[in-house]
Amino acid sequence: MLISTKGRYALRVLIDLAEHQSDGYIPLKVIASRQEISEKYLESIIKLLVKARFLYGLRGKGGGYKLTMEPEKYTVDAVLRLTEESLAPVSCLEEDADPCPRVADCRTFSMWQGLDRQIHDYLSRFTIADLMLSKELP
Repeated sequence: MLISTKGRYALRVLIDLAEHQSDGYIPLKVIASRQEISEKYLESIIKLLVKARFLYGLRGKGGGYKLTMEPEKYTVDAVLRLTEESLAPVSCLEEDADPCPRVADCRTFSMWQGLDRQIHDYLSRFTIADLMLSKELP
């Protein structure tokens, strides 16, 4: 499993917006500048976050983006599952995978399921609020 820039940048955007909640709607240009992310690339990430209702977007003067929920409500797992095609350690565990004809005889399937659960459980322990507070998490 390799987390893409899309997933990593989505977390940075959410942390940035959480840290500046009192500023109201934050323009894309401001977020891009603070996070040193190309505006063009950031647009595609923000579009995904708005579509998933992780962010509100407002056009026009005074427009921009802000969180739809409190930072404690966004888990890292939810953000990465939204932005990444898959977090599954093997293809047979991907959400839309065809059933494997060898699953009944597979000696490694339960191990991969366990790893998949560990990834989910670990990433679900952390929220955007946690990431705002600490640079070192367990």
